[in-house]
Amino acid sequence: MHGQEVLLYPKNNVRRACRIGMFGKLKKIIFIGCVESSYVLLECLLQHGFSVTGIVTLSRSDINSDFRSLEPLAVEYGIDCLCTDNVNGAETIDFVKTREPDLIYCFGWSRLIGKELLMIPPLGVIGFHPAALPSNRGRHPLIWALVLGLEKTASTFFIMDEGADTGDIISQREITIDYADDAGTLYKKVLEAAKSQVIDFTEQFENDSVKRVKQDADEGNTWRKRNKTDGQIDWRMSAGGIYNLVRALTHPYVGAHFVYKDKEIKVWKCREVFSSEYNNMEPGKVLLVNSPKDFMVKANDGVIHILDCDEAELKEGEYLR
Repeated sequence: MHGQEVLLYPKNNVRRACRIGMFGKLKKIIFIGCVESSYVLLECLLQHGFSVTGIVTLSRSDINSDFRSLEPLAVEYGIDCLCTDNVNGAETIDFVKTREPDLIYCFGWSRLIGKELLMIPPLGVIGFHPAALPSNRGRHPLIWALVLGLEKTASTFFIMDEGADTGDIISQREITIDYADDAGTLYKKVLEAAKSQVIDFTEQFENDSVKRVKQDADEGNTWRKRNKTDGQIDWRMSAGGIYNLVRALTHPYVGAHFVYKDKEIKVWKCREVFSSEYNNMEPGKVLLVNSPKDFMVKANDGVIHILDCDEAELKEGEYLR
């Protein structure tokens, strides 16, 4: 995005119910986000009548595969909205300060929040991380969980500090990862838990009953940023490894891929074939072609049946590298 834009929407069309008197002093919230989870959680807050007095978002993004601007919700609920590519810039700081928030919710924003912004709300800035903190801090938590074949993850909300996912935990719920889950289904599972959590702890903030659990800095681990090479299928991988890679990167993400005749072929769905029939075949051999989007390839220790991908005019018996 180039430049910054402030959109101050009139407040005469506000449709949310007033919660004053329900849980004591009403807390004013600034909401920051720019992806699908941001939209869903903000919409949930607004539908439950919480006082969101400002929104910070993006109009467009080239780095978020699940990007979704929050501008439509700002218009619908008559909330002042700032579109910016610099969340720590002077314009953002001024926008937030003038609205005197008790809380800032920052859900789905890939840039770190600076100290000046963190210091504005007296109750803190709340972050969201879909992993079981203090384990698995860092980048791409849903993707890594699936790639590594984990059986559990979590939906975690915490008080942000200047570190990455290191602040005090205020809400955490375990999420089971089933073998059939992929990025899309796991994303939905996490969001269903998160919607319930955000209502619960926002009510706790309203009646001053939030419980904070400090993270041990010496516990846990931090996942690194993934790159394009991490998404490339190597047919020498195990069949399970390929299956996990494909389900981890399917929609809403960028897709796993393999290279065929110098062209990247995106793979969106596959399954493992458990059979000893092809044990003496080398990895990468095309075993069966049903169509350009449906074929079977030998992996290191089994067979992968590609069920959906970009079209690839393969021939049975040839080798993929």
